[in-house]
Amino acid sequence: MMSHTKTYREVLQTKYYLSQIAKSCISAIQSVTYAGKEYTCPCCEGSFRTFLPAGINHRPNAECPKCFSLERHRLLWLYLKNRTNLLSEKLKVLHFAPEFQLYRLIRKLPNIDYLTADLSAPRVMMNMDITNIPFADSSFDVILCNHVLEHVPDDAKAIKELYRVLKPNGWAILQVPLDKNIAETFEDPNITSEEDRVKFYGQKDHLRLYGRDYKNRLEAAGFQVKVEDYIHELGNDLTEKYRLVSEDSNTEDIYFCTKLSV
Repeated sequence: MMSHTKTYREVLQTKYYLSQIAKSCISAIQSVTYAGKEYTCPCCEGSFRTFLPAGINHRPNAECPKCFSLERHRLLWLYLKNRTNLLSEKLKVLHFAPEFQLYRLIRKLPNIDYLTADLSAPRVMMNMDITNIPFADSSFDVILCNHVLEHVPDDAKAIKELYRVLKPNGWAILQVPLDKNIAETFEDPNITSEEDRVKFYGQKDHLRLYGRDYKNRLEAAGFQVKVEDYIHELGNDLTEKYRLVSEDSNTEDIYFCTKLSV
C-alpha cells in the first residue's frame, strides 16, 4: 500500500513552490508599481524608478522590485557575462546554494551542463555536503559558491573539496562576506548564540567573519586566486545605473580562482 505520509523533503518542496508562486505575484505587481528609467537590473533587465530597501539595516535602493536581486547578485552576473566563458563554451558547472537570480539565467544556457547543490535545501538538483562532495577528482569546469563558506564549520575542508573536484584549467568564483578592515579572519568556537553571532559575525547563522586573509585561505588549498575590483572597472555611471553599491553594503571584490594544469 502506498503511504500518503509526506516526507520532510516533500513538505519543504511544497512550501518552496508555494513561496515561489507568491513571489511571482509580488514581482508582477512591483514591476508595474516601480517601473521607470532611473535604474536597470542586469539580472532581469527590468528598468525602475527606484529599487527597494533590503537587509537587516534596510539599506535603501538595494533590491530589484522584479527579480529581488541584491547588489552582489547584479555584480556577479555582470562579471560572469562580461569576463568569463560561461556564455560561450561548453562547460560542466557545479553551483552550490544557487541564488535564484543566477539560477534562472544559467539553467537556460544551452552550452551548460548544470548541477545545483545544497546540504538540505529542496530546490536544488542534488543534496550534498560541501565537505564531502560525491564526485571524482576533476569533475567540473566551473564552480560557483557564493556566501556559503561562512556557514560551514570546517571551511578549510570545504575549500579543499572544491579544489579537488575542479578540473585543471577550470575556474571557480568563491565569494564570502568579508570585512576589509580586518587582516585576519575572526572566528571563536565559544561564540554560539544567535545574539553573539549577529554581534561578532553580522548574521545569526554565520560561523566567522572573513578578513583580508581570505585569499590566503583559498591559496592554501591550491587555488591560484585573482582578486578583482570589478566595480571600479565598471566605473561610477554603470555602478549607479545597476545599483551595485548601496548605503551600508560592503562592496565585493570578485575572488576568481583557478586550478593549474598538472
